[in-house]
Amino acid sequence: MSRARFDTLVAAPSPSPAELDALWADLATVRVEEMLGSWRGGALLKGEGATGHPANGLLTKIGWHGKRFDSALEGHPLICRDADGNLYSNAAAAGGGHASLWEVGFRGETTATMVYDAMPVFDHFKKVDDDTVMGIMNGKLEAVFGTADHYYFWLEREHA
Repeated sequence: MSRARFDTLVAAPSPSPAELDALWADLATVRVEEMLGSWRGGALLKGEGATGHPANGLLTKIGWHGKRFDSALEGHPLICRDADGNLYSNAAAAGGGHASLWEVGFRGETTATMVYDAMPVFDHFKKVDDDTVMGIMNGKLEAVFGTADHYYFWLEREHA
């Protein structure tokens, strides 16, 4: 049931934060170990301004592809594509390009959370299925993006 709701919201041109929050509330929490590996990602709130989030513009500009977690203490939140289509960890972009995974409380639950090394931002994760998670970016977003609104996104596990 949650997978069908997730797919509907991913396909929607502009799901509301209320719809995304309702889905989030129904998803299972994730352990840090479940987040290890490479992930392809995308936005749940598309566009910028009134229809989306300023993070969309930044991620599009830098060619964001997803995230990679080599261990709990070695995370690469900004895996990007270069002009030739090659993937690389963009350590020069916003957030310093490095992060770690911790179990953190958010909305009354403890779930795997990515903590950026160089900015006051957290990405909380919950499980859609074994290969897909939903994320909510939280923290001092106004200082980083000029808005206090959460950023909603998804990650899908990449298999070698």
